[in-house]
Amino acid sequence: MSELPELFDRAAERFGAVVHGVGSGQWGDATPCTDWDVRALVNHLVYELRWAPPLLAGQTIAEVGTRFDGDLLGDDPSAAWDDAVRAARAAVAAPGALDTTVHLSFGDTPAMGYLTQLTGDLAVHAWDLARGIGADDTLDPELVGYITEAVKPMAAELAASGMFDPPADVPADADEQTRMLALFGRRA
Repeated sequence: MSELPELFDRAAERFGAVVHGVGSGQWGDATPCTDWDVRALVNHLVYELRWAPPLLAGQTIAEVGTRFDGDLLGDDPSAAWDDAVRAARAAVAAPGALDTTVHLSFGDTPAMGYLTQLTGDLAVHAWDLARGIGADDTLDPELVGYITEAVKPMAAELAASGMFDPPADVPADADEQTRMLALFGRRA
């Protein structure tokens, strides 16, 4: 798992590259996440990353409260992304941060498990965002392999959570990226 912080960085880099590729007229475009347009999807990831510093510092959901609710993108969504990812990276790199327990809404989780969740969220949503704006949706193969192995054992739980569609069926000859996305209910 020592490579996880590097994979998190790579997933964040990829998502950020797609964010910076969003054209001024594309923020309202649809994404594969039917509840979110491009702006709402980016806001979701900024929201997720805003939580990382206080959670990795040991704060609870109740202590953080509602400070990150609402529109976090303002007039410059790319700058909001850059600021959120910079703060999250600093929190991940803080001495001892990944040896802690993170207090999530569904229970306490080792920080490395939390970072795995964030990394998966960034990768899958980079694909969603790329699809939404018509950009290259290719993901880092090493990142895809890591997420696939991390998610396979809990695919049924993810589907049962209601946060994802049930895993999609894929052909026997599907590539690894298609298989990984299918675990999250995506149909490539």
